[in-house]
Amino acid sequence: MSVAAQPAPPELTPPPSAGRDAGPVGIVAGGGAFPAAVAEAVRAQGRDVLFGLMTGFADPALERYPHFWFRIGSLGSATAKFRAGGVKDLVMVGTLTRPRVRDLGFDWTMLRLLPRIAALFRGGDNHLLSGVLGLVEQQGFRMRGAHEVAPGLLLPEGVLGAHAPNAGDQHDIAKGLSLIAALGDFDVGQAVIVVDGFVVAVEAAEGTDEMLARYGAMRASGRLRFAKGHGVLVKAPKPGQDRRVDLPSLGPRTVARAAEAGLAGIAFEAGGAIVPDAEHLVADADAAGLFVVGIKPQVAVS
Repeated sequence: MSVAAQPAPPELTPPPSAGRDAGPVGIVAGGGAFPAAVAEAVRAQGRDVLFGLMTGFADPALERYPHFWFRIGSLGSATAKFRAGGVKDLVMVGTLTRPRVRDLGFDWTMLRLLPRIAALFRGGDNHLLSGVLGLVEQQGFRMRGAHEVAPGLLLPEGVLGAHAPNAGDQHDIAKGLSLIAALGDFDVGQAVIVVDGFVVAVEAAEGTDEMLARYGAMRASGRLRFAKGHGVLVKAPKPGQDRRVDLPSLGPRTVARAAEAGLAGIAFEAGGAIVPDAEHLVADADAAGLFVVGIKPQVAVS
């Protein structure tokens, strides 16, 4: 077994508006707590927000902000409303399950783009989401990442709470990061579970929470016989991933599921994961006896 250096992911090219941002930020909102966290971070910088709330996904509580509702397939009407609101910078954030093409509710703009949209569905999530960003940019917007308009949501390097990984945990973390890097070309999940050097679960279409539940069920049934307090959930962006969308995220539910699964802790790529409330997450991890640690993307195990 050897430890080899792994190059850091390429840095994002600053958007044309960097250093001279102005006007409201448009937020295309899926589910979960992240859209509100991004909005509050943007407002704290003195900029207004305008939400485009995706029907069937966004939290109705977001109606407290300036907003409109739209169906996923209504690209033309949604972009027209953002444009009328003075939006030039647009962010996509929040959970979203892959829709079926026939459920999108196309408007005329999307119908004209239908052949291109159909092609986007023939690939993984990064292929789909990056393609959608390209379509939106062609409508005259600057697509920004949540980490660009709300950098305070990024988790930093180092141990974040009262508990720290031991040598065995560190080996599991390195192996997990190496595996995510190796799987990048296949455009699958952003998370794995490694226990005592064994890869026991890889995130696929079910998402991180369901992967954790699957591992916990295997432990509970005796299919896997690892002791409680062993193993690490590792999350990191896929190599080559467009970080403007689908950046790995952590929240209180991730901590709760990791604790239920009997893991020792959670590791993430420093600067490569966002959290809506880091203080809450760390407090929950401390109470559950889990470590939370940010790792520079520089080690891999082969």
